[in-house]
Amino acid sequence: MSTLRIAGATLNQTPLAWENNLINIRAAVDDAISSDVDILCLPELCITGYGCEDMFLSDWIYTKAMECLLEATSYCKNITVAIGLPVKHRGLFYNTTCLIQDEQILGFYIKQNMANDGVHYEPRWFTPWRPGIIDEITIEGKSFRFGDLTFELSGIKIGFEICEDAWREERPACRLFEQKVNLILNPSASHFAFEKTRLREKLVIDSSKNFHCTYVYANLLGNEAGRMIYDGEILIARHGKLIKRNEWLSYKSMQLQFADVDFNKEEETYPKPDEWPRDKNTEFVKASSLALFDYLRKSHSKGFVLSLSGGADSSSIAVLVSEMVRRGVEELGAEKFIKKTGISTLQIANGKDQQAIIKHLTSQILTCAYQGTVNSSEATFQSAKELAESIGATFHSWLIDEEVNSYTQKIEKALKRPLTWEADDIALQNIQARSRSPIIWMLANIESALLLTTSNRSEADVGYATMDGDTSGSIAPIAAVDKHFIITWLRWAERNLGYEALNYVNNLQPSAELRPLSQEQTDEADLMPYPVIVEIEKLAIRDRKSPTEVFHALNAVKLESSKLLKVHIAKFFRLWSRNQWKRERTAPAFHLDDFNVDPRTWCRFPILSSGFSAELKELEGLG
Repeated sequence: MSTLRIAGATLNQTPLAWENNLINIRAAVDDAISSDVDILCLPELCITGYGCEDMFLSDWIYTKAMECLLEATSYCKNITVAIGLPVKHRGLFYNTTCLIQDEQILGFYIKQNMANDGVHYEPRWFTPWRPGIIDEITIEGKSFRFGDLTFELSGIKIGFEICEDAWREERPACRLFEQKVNLILNPSASHFAFEKTRLREKLVIDSSKNFHCTYVYANLLGNEAGRMIYDGEILIARHGKLIKRNEWLSYKSMQLQFADVDFNKEEETYPKPDEWPRDKNTEFVKASSLALFDYLRKSHSKGFVLSLSGGADSSSIAVLVSEMVRRGVEELGAEKFIKKTGISTLQIANGKDQQAIIKHLTSQILTCAYQGTVNSSEATFQSAKELAESIGATFHSWLIDEEVNSYTQKIEKALKRPLTWEADDIALQNIQARSRSPIIWMLANIESALLLTTSNRSEADVGYATMDGDTSGSIAPIAAVDKHFIITWLRWAERNLGYEALNYVNNLQPSAELRPLSQEQTDEADLMPYPVIVEIEKLAIRDRKSPTEVFHALNAVKLESSKLLKVHIAKFFRLWSRNQWKRERTAPAFHLDDFNVDPRTWCRFPILSSGFSAELKELEGLG
């Protein structure tokens, strides 16, 4: 055995974007070769992209993926590279990693454990490989080993775990340890979730210690297919110590990280790896701003349009877009940032400092509109105006009372009676929200831009949103986080990110402003305190507890009085079951937390049900 330079690379891939994906793969291999890397690990399914969904059920995908693999082998001169792709073999579909050495295929390792929880549905597409089984596959007349493989190169033994393989108690690494494997490569497509990076780091470090090896982890990067965000982590650990880590959630299409490992030595001294802030507030802005950037460019849109109400939800989204521009320009430079967006009309303000350049780019990318009514306050208008101007967004304002009155008068004429707040409260509120939708959509269409939806997860829980009103949009950036977090994050952003204009919204009580101002409407008065919603949601939705179980758990910690707690739990479950149809129709959202309420990914619930009638009766009867 000898000293080898071992590397992982992260790639920002797109499902079925064959040319783009090969360009990124080649860039990683070329960078590795120029850096004298001996062995390079690329992420899981990096040829096709991980998020192809049911396209993985199409035979032609596997033919095309193999063609791309054969092309990629030509990149791998004087280097060993692991490349992930799906392979069809004996009529079944497999998630594989191909190991290539000096332009020659050595064999295919097959994933043994399919991710089938939370946002994952891998068993729908792929068949798990049985441990210890080795077969052969024929490609263009040549036979290659296919299955549970290890390899020996330069006197070291190499084994694989593909993503989910490593998260199981009975995992391939247990058998690799028995086979005295020195190097384990883990090509992954591990989605972002708050605080997951620390769990992943612990997994890699513990794996290198428990299995006495060098462990290389290489994850996908960016918003690959619309919902999932990949943080692009590259982690290299040896015998229980982390020796290399890259900066995660990068705007670059590719990153490489390598370490020199002397496999003849039991212990080596390495500099302490770089560290970056990984608190929840920082994670939120880094992941969401990168996700917006990738969604913008991969959808070939020319910018964003936002109905900026001056409230917490829309203000948070405006800041995320501003951070998208700032972080992208700071990492890539203004010219590369513009080129990567694909928006040919973007222009750099000549002779300006970087902050002025960022604001000028923001003005071209983000258009905001305050759509007021007689029920809107001067405070929310000022909040919206000051924030938009401070970040450089293009800002419009108009009133929609004429449209609201037109709709109201037509219904009054049809019903032959006036509408009143006493008899028609919900309808009079909703028509205001819905009247805002057509004109903001019109603006988005004119600008060929994405309309951003301002719904948050707490509203989705209880249906506190107007369908075809404030739910209108192409993408819902904050739909995976609760309102309480949004409120606290805005205060953090004001202090830590320098958004002084957030002082306006941070001093407002959250309100839909759909009732007359004299009624002093607030969100929490309409629903319940947001911290209470958060605690009920964790138990009821994340942990799948019954109403009675939720009550006992929260009553034990004295969240609020027992009487009020029962009222709020009953209200939560009634509104949850009543509003599933709204969750079915919400815009795509980024997956940010360890759970979400998106029925197309994490949480499926029947549109029609009993509404927990028996369970709520049991709750009511508790002493």
